[in-house]
Amino acid sequence: MLKTALFFKMIDILYNSKNQQTIAEPVSINGIGLHSGVDIAMKLYPAEADYGIKFIRNDLNKNNIIEAIWSNVTNTKLSTTISNQNGASVSTIEHLMSALSGLHIDNIKIEIDGPEVPIMDGSSIKFVDLIDKASTQNLNKRRKILKIKKNIKVENNDSSVELKPNNQFSIDFEIDFPSKLVSKQSCQLQLVNGNYKTDIASARTFGFERDVDMLRSNGLALGGSLDNAVVVGESKILNSDGLRFKDEFVRHKILDSIGDLYLAGAPIHGYFLGNKSGHHLNNLLLRSLFADKDNYEYI
Repeated sequence: MLKTALFFKMIDILYNSKNQQTIAEPVSINGIGLHSGVDIAMKLYPAEADYGIKFIRNDLNKNNIIEAIWSNVTNTKLSTTISNQNGASVSTIEHLMSALSGLHIDNIKIEIDGPEVPIMDGSSIKFVDLIDKASTQNLNKRRKILKIKKNIKVENNDSSVELKPNNQFSIDFEIDFPSKLVSKQSCQLQLVNGNYKTDIASARTFGFERDVDMLRSNGLALGGSLDNAVVVGESKILNSDGLRFKDEFVRHKILDSIGDLYLAGAPIHGYFLGNKSGHHLNNLLLRSLFADKDNYEYI
């Protein structure tokens, strides 16, 4: 019993490092953009302490650095897009940001040769595997933790997001879609002992067969396929391999929210509640959080 307790204590220390982290060596990945349909090459590089997370559009000759921070979010329609003051942008960053959050990567330089992070299989597991391949290294600087001090809530009709004070990051999410295959799902979890990898990372993005033609006529989902999204038909899931979790839909919404919230610029110690919400409300929640310095403190 003592050995088991010691094992889990060591795992908890590993995944809750007090020092900032980056990757140990450069790694590359290629894939298609979900909405753009463009083939994208992306390379991740180690970065020094306090560098943060920055994207560099290496297909642009100048003004091509975009910091991954809440105030740079410029579009939240079906994904999260960040832009710099010169108009350079990168979209669909949420799955990569989620993986960086789940693996506690504080500092990284991301070179990308197009306007959208590749979708891979529709989850963040390929990015998790990529970071594991690179391995992580501790930096000689303490992690900066964003501690929530007050309740902050943002609502829009019957959708809402909320942050409450808590000693660690916990999440509670509920969805409700007019589909008997999705319907109402809820999931609650605490991100401890590396459970991001097992419980969240492989949950894929999803969409409805009835919406495909409309999305593509509006220039969206041009790279979407059964290889990178769960497609929900009227009476069945169209993917031949079915679902990875019984509640994969709500788990993916949690994955998205973890990525969006990492745009706070630091790990959050707080209790996040999401109800039928998405990228737009997640960004409004961060804007509300940082609108008043009494809402938070850095520890």
